[in-house]
Amino acid sequence: MSAVAPSNTFDWKSPNYLPVIQARVEVLKRMRERPDQLPHLWAFFRDNPARFIDAFGWTSDPRRQPSTVPLILFPMQHAMIEFILACWRGKTPGLIEKSRDVGASVVAMALAVTLCIFNPGVTIGIGSRKEQLLDNQGDPSSLFFKARQFLEYLPAEFCPIYTSAHMRIVFANGSAIVGEAGSQIGRGGRSTLFIVDESSYLEAPELAEASLSATTDTRIDISSVNGLNCPFARKRFSGKVPVFTASWRQDPRKDDEWYRKKCSELPPAVVASEIDLDYMGSAEGQLLPSNWIQASIGAAARLGILPTGAHFAGFDVGDEGRDRCAFAVRHGVALTYLRQWSGKGSDLFKSTVKVFAICDSLGLESFFYDSGGMGSAIKGDSNVINDRRAAAGKNYISAEPYLGAAGVYQPDSQQVPRRTNKDMFLNRSAQSWWSLRTRFQNTYRAVVERLPVGVDDIISIDPKLPDLLPLQMELSQVQYGLNAAGKVQILKQPNGTSSPNLADALCICFQPASSTLELWARLGAG
Repeated sequence: MSAVAPSNTFDWKSPNYLPVIQARVEVLKRMRERPDQLPHLWAFFRDNPARFIDAFGWTSDPRRQPSTVPLILFPMQHAMIEFILACWRGKTPGLIEKSRDVGASVVAMALAVTLCIFNPGVTIGIGSRKEQLLDNQGDPSSLFFKARQFLEYLPAEFCPIYTSAHMRIVFANGSAIVGEAGSQIGRGGRSTLFIVDESSYLEAPELAEASLSATTDTRIDISSVNGLNCPFARKRFSGKVPVFTASWRQDPRKDDEWYRKKCSELPPAVVASEIDLDYMGSAEGQLLPSNWIQASIGAAARLGILPTGAHFAGFDVGDEGRDRCAFAVRHGVALTYLRQWSGKGSDLFKSTVKVFAICDSLGLESFFYDSGGMGSAIKGDSNVINDRRAAAGKNYISAEPYLGAAGVYQPDSQQVPRRTNKDMFLNRSAQSWWSLRTRFQNTYRAVVERLPVGVDDIISIDPKLPDLLPLQMELSQVQYGLNAAGKVQILKQPNGTSSPNLADALCICFQPASSTLELWARLGAG
């Protein structure tokens, strides 16, 4: 069946569906020439619903003529389906945070229909805040329209016998898709799987929470973000629910030009929440606005800058539970390496060994580490590791402490005009984060506003980093404020959010340049 899937050269921005349609016709022809293979295909598609959608799915795109086109899944959508299936098979809840217009609703409804076709007796609930969003006669944007269209265009060999009514599709094999809206979500009886669309915008979310907890084993919340003060956000940052992120940057139909156009059309708060997945988009005291962060992604290439300078690394220590360890490396102004891992079931010594191995692989001779709390043990662990390395004939790797709670560096100097550092910042952490804020602001001014900025005063984040999306979200959650003495202080975990370990590692390796000069001096003296 692979012939129906687009190749890696498929042009998502100017799609030519004719070869896809021709391939589907050829597949149907071969299939009908070998009807004895049909049971094998049914068994295959039951276990691989994404392949079935890719092979035979259709959808509406009102921006095109004709508007009905093959539903072709791109990699992020395939991964989204696998995420939902893993939750369904494991009978666990799941949460999907999404940017606007990445096809999450279309994919969810196509999957619901496919599961009902190949799994007799399942009931899939679909919830939305308004009935019109679920089922509105003839409205292509309504969820049940998407499901009925998917059924309508299926080949006869796979199209089931079914009956359709308002907010309900019942299949002859005993399966059903049932819609529930508003305060009625979760009141319609037990469901094998329940998908709540735009969950963060429900008008009575606590009522839905209570009802669904008793009627389904697997609830999937799908939504763009709507601040932190809702059950969707609390669930997202609880650490107890698996999370899948569907960002516009994973949509091959979109690029930076698309993003700039949306920024010019929509209010900043809408861009932040519905496109950038920024839970703090309209929060007072947000340290790094999402548009600054977006401007930094691939900034060096966009500005024609080839990063030069020294390499510096930052290691943020996670505990053995919910928090994770993170390691970041910069080359001059560019963040070139980022990795996180769980310390659960391990210990800090093993994580430090892992850091040394990363340094070896990247040719690094030193790294900074967060020396507060658990990190206080890293110096001793590093000494032990370096002793073993010396015995094995390996080079020395310097582990240098970074203590956020320490006093500011060069207290009588001025990082901000007309304010000495000791008058401006509560501690070294506030000073470092403000220095990072200045870099992001400079980058936005250079990339978006086309203003002259020093090439060494920006920050560029590699767009190919595997942990780019969680890094963006962690950077967005950091807030700042003033203490009683009027000094800048940093709040990194507002309203129960997770510890921003990736962002902390980045902040450590981008701490003010004077600290790196200190390190060079120490290494030179040694």
